Amino acid sequence: METWTREQWETTLTEETSTAAFYLYTPMCGTCAVASKMMEVITVMRPEIPIGKADLNYVQTIAIDYEIESVPCLLIQKDGVLIHKIYAFQSVPYLLEKID
Repeated sequence: METWTREQWETTLTEETSTAAFYLYTPMCGTCAVASKMMEVITVMRPEIPIGKADLNYVQTIAIDYEIESVPCLLIQKDGVLIHKIYAFQSVPYLLEKID
């Protein structure tokens, strides 16, 4: 999973024929550590889907603009529209269902 800037995420929003996900975390969050492992599995299972990650401490304007309530958070867009904002990373199959 590649580390993205806000600009890279917003570029995926302009590509209206694709699905993409942006994983937001903080390094001291224990739940984020578990979610990070789940996201690594997903990137291996779905290499065709662009998935980026960012430490929310370095992209704070995203927290404000997207009204991020907590971490971990997964933003999923399809056809240029944000369709999911996920906070509860229940399982890998659950996340794959949301991304597909």
